[in-house]
Amino acid sequence: MRYRLRLYITGRTPYSQRAIANLHEICDRELKGRCDVEIIDVLEDPSAAEEDRILATPTLVRKLPEPVRKIIGDLSDREKVYIGLDVSPLNSSVSGK
Repeated sequence: MRYRLRLYITGRTPYSQRAIANLHEICDRELKGRCDVEIIDVLEDPSAAEEDRILATPTLVRKLPEPVRKIIGDLSDREKVYIGLDVSPLNSSVSGK
């Protein structure tokens, strides 16, 4: 199964950078070859955030597979990310918090 993920951030704040790093680690460790990631800075592209009805950042949106799902925060709680996005990790452990 292929995942299409979109991460909305606001500028290059430490909180945004942590969310980006956590997302890359999740994709590298658990979704190898199964995800496409797009990072959107709402300061640079507010219309995209409006289209996806983003009210807070960082927000991770799972566009595919449908239905669309969203997680708000820096993605540091991996278990909540997997549950919230209904992602089945490749590795059996959900460590790395």
